[in-house]
Amino acid sequence: MNMKPDDIERSVQQHSSAKGLPPLHQWHPELSGDMDLVITRDGQWLYQGAPIAREATVKLFSTILRREDDGHHYLVTPVEKWRIQVEDAPLLAHSLARKGEGAGQVLSLTTNVGEVLEIGPEHPLAVSQYPNSDEPRPVVYVRHGIEARLVTAAFYELADLVEEQQDNGETQYGVLSHGKFWKIGQGG
Repeated sequence: MNMKPDDIERSVQQHSSAKGLPPLHQWHPELSGDMDLVITRDGQWLYQGAPIAREATVKLFSTILRREDDGHHYLVTPVEKWRIQVEDAPLLAHSLARKGEGAGQVLSLTTNVGEVLEIGPEHPLAVSQYPNSDEPRPVVYVRHGIEARLVTAAFYELADLVEEQQDNGETQYGVLSHGKFWKIGQGG
């Protein structure tokens, strides 16, 4: 059976309330199969090799996407679960915004589907490196195992706000948001 994006969209709309995010944590259907849907590293959503033209479809799919313990990404509805391919993080984060200063500072990013995420306990920031590379991989947690990778410009904006802290004699570099120091690197 070959599921199409429009079919998934209809199913989610039938089983969701009009406001807020779908109750994805309550949906646990059996695997329906693999869908020919790829989210590329640069944030494109390709169905059967072609970009999904409707922005509303991509936004909806971002709300029913989860990454499970097996490391795979799935589009989940109350009655179906489709495995898809994700080249890196499924979402991108851009447009760093800053409110307040010092311990009261709150940093936020906007995803490529328009969701604003405040760096904090609900949306922690983590900076690792790509395998076999020194290239940083800055991400902010979204929900259900999903991450949004900071685009280069947002990472540079974040770097402009970096502060130093000492931890057991080591210099740590990071940013403050929601009263917490979010480490993005350390001194050599």
